[in-house]
Amino acid sequence: MKKRTASYIRNFVFGVEDSLVSTVGLISGIAVAGVSRSTIILTGVILILVEAFSMGVGSLLAENSVEEYESGKEIPFVRALRGSVVMFFSYICSGTLIILPYLAFEGRDAIRYSIMIAVLSLFVLGFLSAKFARINPWRRAVQMVAIGGLAILIGTVAGSIAEVYIS
Repeated sequence: MKKRTASYIRNFVFGVEDSLVSTVGLISGIAVAGVSRSTIILTGVILILVEAFSMGVGSLLAENSVEEYESGKEIPFVRALRGSVVMFFSYICSGTLIILPYLAFEGRDAIRYSIMIAVLSLFVLGFLSAKFARINPWRRAVQMVAIGGLAILIGTVAGSIAEVYIS
């Protein structure tokens, strides 16, 4: 049972972190490049749906492969299905948080609020996952923000560069 719980935690943390970072990185990048609000929202929705499904399927295949390796026999997919569902929905929910500011605000305000939501969410994710694991929550929260923040920065810089050279 502990192994199954670890799988759910792994899938949840991975899904939330990946969704926050990749969605805000892409969305901020294209928003900084000056595309229309509707394009930003459409891009975000497509990214979230495609990536949530891809991450869920990837989790299903990876978890099933590990179980088969450890047991030395073929295991039905159904045993790994719950973890992949956790991955799918954690990705969808987290990515949706990143798009919400673009529905309410425009321009730099939407970018700023989206990034703030991502950074705050990463901090909370790091803090709570560490509390659950009974390790230093402040250190993990700062690590999560630092690593995730780097990806956000990469997306924003890439969008700024693209705006200069593509426009």
